[in-house]
Amino acid sequence: MSLADRQAALVAALVAGGAPPPDFDATRVDAVREQLLRKRAGEVARAWPAVAASLGPSWYATFRAWADGRPPQGSFRDGWDFARSQSTLDASAAAELRLRDIHWSYDGRTPPRRRSRPARLARTLIMRFGKRSGRQGHDTPAEHDR
Repeated sequence: MSLADRQAALVAALVAGGAPPPDFDATRVDAVREQLLRKRAGEVARAWPAVAASLGPSWYATFRAWADGRPPQGSFRDGWDFARSQSTLDASAAAELRLRDIHWSYDGRTPPRRRSRPARLARTLIMRFGKRSGRQGHDTPAEHDR
């Protein structure tokens, strides 16, 4: 195994849930992985404060369960994906997600893009007054940008 292969395996073990490469202490790799997950959770909590606050003391455990084994995509995108994965959000977290949906376009696969002003206005009106079907906003976070 080349040095580059060993480095790639170590990175995969630390951030994507891969197995530690041979000759690496699994306990130490797990300890570093845990610290990286804590750091990631803190960064996402700063980018998405209402989502993190809505989970209270269970924020870290819930985020960790979701993030472990998923490669990081940046705190903004990780927070968005996490929020969408939750079956229910409290009012402030749902409002935070709706506000991001107004200002940004994100399909869950490519990086978020800032919406144009006319698009933001249209999204604001849709969120405020509902769609033609009479629904107010979105029923669940998973419905965004399908």
